[in-house]
Amino acid sequence: MDILKNKFTADLIFTGEGSPLKDKVIITNKEGVIEAIDPIDQHDPNSIISFKGIITPGFINTHCHLELSHMKGLVNTGTGLLPFLKNVVQFRNFPQEVIDEAIRKGDREMYDAGIVAVGDISNKLDTAAVKEDSEIKYYSFVEMFDFMQSAQTDDIIDQYMEVYNGFNDDGENQKSLVPHAPYTVSEGIYEHIRNNNYQEVTVSVHNQETPAENELFYDKSGDFLPFFESFGASLEKFQPIGKGSIYHLFKYLNSTTKTLFVHNTLTTEQEIRDAHEWNYKTYWATCPNANLYIENRLPNYQAFLDTNAKMTIGTDSLTSNWQLSVWEEIKTIQKYKSFVPFETLIQWATKNGAEALGFEAELGTIEVGKKPGLVFINVEVNNDNVEGIQNSKPTRII
Repeated sequence: MDILKNKFTADLIFTGEGSPLKDKVIITNKEGVIEAIDPIDQHDPNSIISFKGIITPGFINTHCHLELSHMKGLVNTGTGLLPFLKNVVQFRNFPQEVIDEAIRKGDREMYDAGIVAVGDISNKLDTAAVKEDSEIKYYSFVEMFDFMQSAQTDDIIDQYMEVYNGFNDDGENQKSLVPHAPYTVSEGIYEHIRNNNYQEVTVSVHNQETPAENELFYDKSGDFLPFFESFGASLEKFQPIGKGSIYHLFKYLNSTTKTLFVHNTLTTEQEIRDAHEWNYKTYWATCPNANLYIENRLPNYQAFLDTNAKMTIGTDSLTSNWQLSVWEEIKTIQKYKSFVPFETLIQWATKNGAEALGFEAELGTIEVGKKPGLVFINVEVNNDNVEGIQNSKPTRII
């Protein structure tokens, strides 16, 4: 949007935390830094850009796989996680120019959808150049896995350290070493991650996305056994723990750094409480459209509300989604789980996400001194109630 003025208002302004503001005007400088939030009657109406709808901070996408953008539409919906993972491996080897162009388009799609920061899973360096030039802040989670085959661990670590060293960590963009999931990582990789991350990093990990994951860790049963066999990987030394896979992660992850559990479609209220006891810097990422695309299920959001969990929102990749838009994820939660308060969803999509990725000093909330980006949503506002969400779309203001 071409902005000629730096004063903005809307029917309601959601700051990213708490109840929305009404009859207020946001004043920014030319760089987008918020200088004041004033009563609207203190300013000439002709000096203000006024929107019919709501304004929110820029969105934070805490879970994406930008490097898989070229796979859009190639993998069928509703297959379940394990066939999905096999398809991802199958479609990895595309011409580099196709991969590069899809990455550029994905980055632009997120920018146009009002996303200002992304937690991005990276197995390769394909996204490095785009991230350097992007107007979006990126947190690159360099994801490591060896399918619990300890004989391969040293070679796998060398492979992924090349990727890690290829991403810049310059204050704008950040990076860390992370495990893929409890069912794909050996003790040696966990140890390497613990020993080579800085204390203040965020560690992301896929968690409890499919029933087969818990079955493996409960009693070494379920569909993961033939899945591993199909890759020629042995589970002979694997020992089940008699409970959900998240407890395996408690044992091997660093309990003093921020941890972002992703998907959590089967995570129970007790497991959430145990996670918070294990690490008070625990965050959660939900990717509802991807959960529906792959497994046709959604997490128990009430359990996260009841435990005051710091939920965030991700899009996952275009392999498992129809678009890269945090707002579309909000619409999906509102459609199927309308008991989640709207202002809570906005906080998940902004403030909580910024905190999870360590970008909260600048992003996440509309506050004086911050540069969070501003997004307009063309919803209807009646008696301070937001309506017409399913027919709305986001427009980046700044």
